[in-house]
Amino acid sequence: MNQNFAKLATAAAITTSLFVSNIFAQETSKAEDPAFKLTGNVQAQAIKAVYDNDADNTLDNSFLRANVGGKYASDNFEAVINLRIFSPVFGNKNVTDVTTDEKGKVKVTKTAQDKISADTYYAKYIWNLAFGNFSAQFGRFRTDWSVAGNFGTYVDPHLSKRGFLARDYQHDAIAVGFDKGISSFSLLLGTYDNKFDTGYLRAEETLKLGDAKISAAYRGNVLDPVQHTAEVTHRFAGRASYYFLKNLGVYGEVAYIYTGDDENLSVDNAIKPEYAQGTEYVPFFVGIEIPTAGFLNSFYAELEYISNRDELQADADEIAWTVSLIKKIGKRSKIQLSAYSEKEVSDVAIAARFTATVQ
Repeated sequence: MNQNFAKLATAAAITTSLFVSNIFAQETSKAEDPAFKLTGNVQAQAIKAVYDNDADNTLDNSFLRANVGGKYASDNFEAVINLRIFSPVFGNKNVTDVTTDEKGKVKVTKTAQDKISADTYYAKYIWNLAFGNFSAQFGRFRTDWSVAGNFGTYVDPHLSKRGFLARDYQHDAIAVGFDKGISSFSLLLGTYDNKFDTGYLRAEETLKLGDAKISAAYRGNVLDPVQHTAEVTHRFAGRASYYFLKNLGVYGEVAYIYTGDDENLSVDNAIKPEYAQGTEYVPFFVGIEIPTAGFLNSFYAELEYISNRDELQADADEIAWTVSLIKKIGKRSKIQLSAYSEKEVSDVAIAARFTATVQ
């Protein structure tokens, strides 16, 4: 089955369930105020190194894409679908069609195709109980601690991913959550190949203490060794933030990441670990959000340190930095601009993303 067709079929099925759930909720509960709305935006992004990186004197990276979907929300049910659409020429995604005419002559044609991916889709059920709020969620969704979106969330992306909005990722997962007072807990099983014979366990606890927020999380690929030979990478992380005033706050994160070294990974069914066997890393970053008297909506500065970063990215410095700003333009548009270091502290790149919301 064509992969895009399968994803679109899944999205269509969930869309249908959203409308059905909407009708059911309206008929069975007058206390709720359910709503279904279409969502969408158009995004353009460009990245350019301002140092000599031996590239052509053009943009180092750019894209133009659209996001379209829908969101349903009520007191006890929530569902979201977002499809990400790129232009036909993005990534040179062509479909080759081979045909034979009546004389037996073979004809090969290539047609550019839109690249459509099911970016986010999930259904979440919520029960408001006397002793707290319990939830169950399944689908593909994000869990992200980052404020500015450049560093952090070390329990999820690989440490080699860094730079402008580098923490843009999703989980294919089944999750449960429990909220009570200042506490919010979640536990999920995520998969790599949609079979759930490989994957990971992720647990997270967040405490909201007035203007401060503290989070701790663990993730380990504990599903991998069930039917395969695999090493488990244990990821522990803690994050804290405190805001003195609106747009004036500090935040940071520290993690410990360790990969075992007890298995022979040369056998046929072995799973290659994300990090080399026997390695350990203690990354951390600190950030500050600074007010700009209303000129900008947000302004961030961040500094990150990862020992032995060159093991993850050849010739990379252990220290990295970024400065980011966000400016809204009217009610439906915003621009995000960052200057950040690439492999070396002195290797400065500039990145910009413009988002226009259409609904």
